[in-house]
Amino acid sequence: MPQRIGNILLEKGLLTAAQLDSAVHEQQETQQYLGKILVDSGVINERQLLTILAEQQDIPFAELRDREVPAEVIRSVPAKFAWHYNIMPVDLRDSVLTIAISDPFDGWPIDDLQTNLGFRVEKVLATSADIHRAIRRHYGVAADTIERIMSEESRTEDEELGLQSGMEIEDLERMAEATSVIRVVNQILHQAIGQRATDIHLEHYRDQARLRYRVDGILRDARVSGDIKYLYPAVVSRIKIMSGLDIIERRLPQDGRARVKIGASEYDLRVSVMPTVYGENVVVRVLPTTMLFSLTDLGMAEEDLRKLSTLIESSNGILFVTGPTGSGKTTTLYAALKKLNVDERKLVTIEDPVEYELNGVSQVQVKPGIDLTFARTLRSMLRHDPDVVMVGEIRDQETANIAIRAALTGHLVLSTLHTNDAAGGVTRLLDIGVEPYLIASSVRAFMAQRLVRVLCPNCKERVTLDHETLAFFGQQNDDGPVTAYRSRGCESCEHTGYSGRTGIYEVLPVTETVRDMILHKASSEAIKRKAMDDGFKTMKLDGYDKILAGMTTTEEVLRVTQMEG
Repeated sequence: MPQRIGNILLEKGLLTAAQLDSAVHEQQETQQYLGKILVDSGVINERQLLTILAEQQDIPFAELRDREVPAEVIRSVPAKFAWHYNIMPVDLRDSVLTIAISDPFDGWPIDDLQTNLGFRVEKVLATSADIHRAIRRHYGVAADTIERIMSEESRTEDEELGLQSGMEIEDLERMAEATSVIRVVNQILHQAIGQRATDIHLEHYRDQARLRYRVDGILRDARVSGDIKYLYPAVVSRIKIMSGLDIIERRLPQDGRARVKIGASEYDLRVSVMPTVYGENVVVRVLPTTMLFSLTDLGMAEEDLRKLSTLIESSNGILFVTGPTGSGKTTTLYAALKKLNVDERKLVTIEDPVEYELNGVSQVQVKPGIDLTFARTLRSMLRHDPDVVMVGEIRDQETANIAIRAALTGHLVLSTLHTNDAAGGVTRLLDIGVEPYLIASSVRAFMAQRLVRVLCPNCKERVTLDHETLAFFGQQNDDGPVTAYRSRGCESCEHTGYSGRTGIYEVLPVTETVRDMILHKASSEAIKRKAMDDGFKTMKLDGYDKILAGMTTTEEVLRVTQMEG
C-alpha cells in the first residue's frame, strides 16, 4: 500500500508536523485533497508535490519547458480537449497516446480521450503552469476558439454568418459581433500584451493569414491555427468596429484607436488598416494609457543623466533628441516632461499622434486634413503662455523657425529629429533651411539614442570578446581577456535570449567650440571628431559599457549602431 503523501513530505523535510496537522484538520473540514491544501497555503509548491506524487503513484514526471512535441502528436488531440482539461499530448506510438496532466487522480480526461479519439492513453505528470505554456506554444493563440468555430457542429451556422471569401457587408457585421470572433480578437490582444508586444501585425496572403508580434523591437511569428484564414475578414471587421472604423470601406487605408482593459491595466490601441492585393492588413500599436517611465528608468549612464537633467531645467533653448523611428525618442521626451510637470510650469505638447496621456499637460494632436499642422499649432500655442513646449518632430523650415523663436523668447523647447547621430542634427537643420546663427544661438544640446535588447538573466552565459570586436569599439585587451555575455535562450524569454530593452545614448552639448563650428557650417563628422577630443562619449562606447556590464550583447549594439558608424 502506497505511503500517505503527508508522511512522505514529512520524511523529506518539506513540511513540519505542525503544518501537516493543520492541513489535515482543514482537509477534514473542507474534504479537499491534502496536496492541494498544502500548495494553496504555500507550504510546498506544485512541482514539489507532483515530484512526490510521481514517486508515490509510479508515474513519470515530465519537464515540458524545452520539450518539442512533433506536429503529428499535436494533431492527434484537438485543441478544445487540451485547453478544456489542461492536458498536453507529448507522445504517440503504436496507438498509445501519452499526455501530461497535473492531477493524477482526475480520470475524466483519460476516459474522454479514449472514448472520443480511440487511443489507449498513458499519463505523465507536469505542473499546470508548464502544461499551459506548452499548449499555448504548440497549439497557438485562440486555437480552441478557432477550432470550435470551424467544427462540423457549427459549420452550418458559421456559413450562414458568411464564413467564406467574398462575404457580404451585413454578413461581416454579424460575424464580427459573434461571441466566438470577439473571443478570438480578445485572446490575440491578451497574448500580445502578456508577451510585452508593442505591435500586433495581421497579414493576409493568397492562401494564408499570418499573425506576428513585435517584442523588444523584433517581429516574432505567433503560432496560430491555419484555419484563421477563414475567419480573417471577420477578425479585421471586429478590430475595425472596436476602433471606430468603417467596415464597409476596404479600398482605402484607415486609422483609428480603441481602449481596452486587460486585468487591472488599460491600454490604448492605435489601429492602422491598409488594403493589399489579398485583403486588408492590420497593425495594432499597443500603448499603456499612462506614462510609466522616469528619466532614471531609461538606462542612461550617470554622466549622461546628469547632463540631461541639467539641460531640461534650463529656462529657455532647444533640446533635440535624434534617432530613427522606433529608437525611443518620444519615450525620452515624455520622461523629461514627467519630471518638469510641476504646478509652477505650464507644459504644452504638439504631437502626431498623442502616444501617452499626461495629467497636467496640455496635449494637442495635429490634423493635417483640417490644416492643424505643427507650425500652425505652435504659432497659436505660444499665445497660451507656456513654460515648456514639446514639438513631436521638426519636419520643415517653418516649424523649425517658430520653435527657435520660442526658444529665443524664454521658452524651453523639446523636440525630435530623424538623424543617425547627435552631430547629424546640425546638418539636418541646415538642410531644411535654418540659418546657422539661429541654430547656434537657440540649441542647447543634441542627444541621440538607440534601443538594445537586454539579456535574459536566466540564461545569459559568459564569453570572451575577440580582437575584431574590441577593435570595432576602439578598445584593446592589453590587460588580458575581456569578458562579456551572450544570449542563449530559455523558456522564460521565449527562447530569444533577451527580455526587455534599454537605451544607449550620446549627449552633445552646444559648447562655445561647437557653436563656432556651426556658424562656419562645419560638417557633422568634423563636429563629432572635435567633440570626442573634448571628451564626448558616443552611443557606440555607451553600448560597449553596457556589454561589459552584462546588460546586452555585441550583436545588439552592432545591430543598432551600424547606421551611426
